[in-house]
Amino acid sequence: MKEGGQVSLYIADFRSLISRIGDWGERAYIHVYRRGLASRLLDQLASQHENFDSLQELMDITLELDTRYHERKKERGSNQEKKPPISGSNSSKPPQNS
Repeated sequence: MKEGGQVSLYIADFRSLISRIGDWGERAYIHVYRRGLASRLLDQLASQHENFDSLQELMDITLELDTRYHERKKERGSNQEKKPPISGSNSSKPPQNS
């Protein structure tokens, strides 16, 4: 998964891979799935969650974390667009008479 990529696409690709390779077992799938995650998600998983009982549980949690990440990224972008640009001059001040 690319750093800026979306987990939903990674999950779809991963499920497709599983259907082609056969049964490796749940623990192996979890291990391989985690290795393919973006580092920002691995960091969040490490701080919030220890073990997962199923691949589906891990997928659900990473999807939730990723959705939250992209929502916050969008909010930050919206907030930055609303801020007036910072300039080095004080052109908003009226000229002073000498």
